[in-house]
Amino acid sequence: MKINDQEVAFEIEGKRYHCAMDITMDYIGGKWKTVVLWYLRNDKKRFGELRQLIPQITERMLSIQLKQLEEDGLVRREVFATKPPLKVDYSLTDFGRTLLPVLEAVAKWGRELGHSKGELVEIKSGLNKG
Repeated sequence: MKINDQEVAFEIEGKRYHCAMDITMDYIGGKWKTVVLWYLRNDKKRFGELRQLIPQITERMLSIQLKQLEEDGLVRREVFATKPPLKVDYSLTDFGRTLLPVLEAVAKWGRELGHSKGELVEIKSGLNKG
């Protein structure tokens, strides 16, 4: 990117980013990360709860996304030493909460687009399609 006619980039933890959007998308890009963050915005959730809230995501993909979000410091994984089954909660970190205004803006944009170009439909089977 250019600032004051000088070509510059951001470097974070040894990784170079060509612009601010590149940084943001590295943290929250892809189909599922923002959806996972959205469902964690108000309260902690267990893996199974997230799986039910996002029926199109596979268990493997949810596991990968949660691990990446945890590695990036956006999500906290808390393991409770209980007898089987093991209890694990996922929640937003303070750093993850800094994304809430961004997530709210993206969701608002999506709602407006959904209302202007589509329609709300009832899901009768309990399964989310598409």
